[in-house]
Amino acid sequence: MANVTIYTTMLCPYCFRAKALLEQKGIAYDEIDVGMDADKRAEMEKRANGGYTVPQIFVGESHIGGSDELAALEAAGELDQLLAVET
Repeated sequence: MANVTIYTTMLCPYCFRAKALLEQKGIAYDEIDVGMDADKRAEMEKRANGGYTVPQIFVGESHIGGSDELAALEAAGELDQLLAVET
């Protein structure tokens, strides 16, 4: 199973939506709160090639994008395959 990392902030509804989808699927993830941590936010932006909104979601080292992109992968039936392949 792939390692999933999600960068979030405390009151972000899109973060809640992305985490709920992962939890519904039984996918464990590492959550990094960037709300009050400038260093972690800079790390996120670098990994996300300039993406500064939250959530920013990674499966392994692959940048998925945000909540909408995660939901689109699920709707297309591609999320399970991506989670199984990435390491």
